[in-house]
Amino acid sequence: MLTKSATKPKKASEDDRRGEDYILDRQVGFLLRLAQQRHTAIFAAHMREDLTPTQWAALAKLKEIGPSSQNLLGRLTAMDAATIKGVIDRLTKRGFTKTKPDPADGRRVVVALTSQGVAVCERVRPVANRITEETLARLTECERAELLALLERLI
Repeated sequence: MLTKSATKPKKASEDDRRGEDYILDRQVGFLLRLAQQRHTAIFAAHMREDLTPTQWAALAKLKEIGPSSQNLLGRLTAMDAATIKGVIDRLTKRGFTKTKPDPADGRRVVVALTSQGVAVCERVRPVANRITEETLARLTECERAELLALLERLI
């Protein structure tokens, strides 16, 4: 298990950022990975209904936008075609989503929440909000807004 000091790298000084040394603990990719690992651990500890992060993303996005082509849903949830197909296949098997050919284009599949899927979203949404709250708990409200704005600029 990582110690607290191992999971919380030291802040880079101006001299460090200008120097030629490559200090892993001060690299954006490394820090993002640590933050993602922490968030994933919080998600796993609290999420109900045996949902994975990708399954919850698909359910939450469908609840937000309504029925969608599987391809668009994958793009909106940052999943490639194979991943979103597997996620939807598993959610459909559990009765949370249903699929049908797109009436406008039979090559496409439209995905929608079932009544059971809507109920799961309603039950799990407060848990998802708590997961976000715990992930961001070390930050002030201003820092949270700034972090989200900066992350949006990176993507």
